[in-house]
Amino acid sequence: MNDEPPAQITDEPRGCLFALSQPPLMFFLAFVATLVLLTAVHDLYRW
Repeated sequence: MNDEPPAQITDEPRGCLFALSQPPLMFFLAFVATLVLLTAVHDLYRW
């Protein structure tokens, strides 16, 4: 038998900076920003 109390799980609130530190989210946001930038340049300068 294990007489030790269960480990406490700390549910600390994680804010926006934690979310932005995740690489998959940053790759997705960079991809979307690139698409927006390309469409803006295409609309401004029609070659």
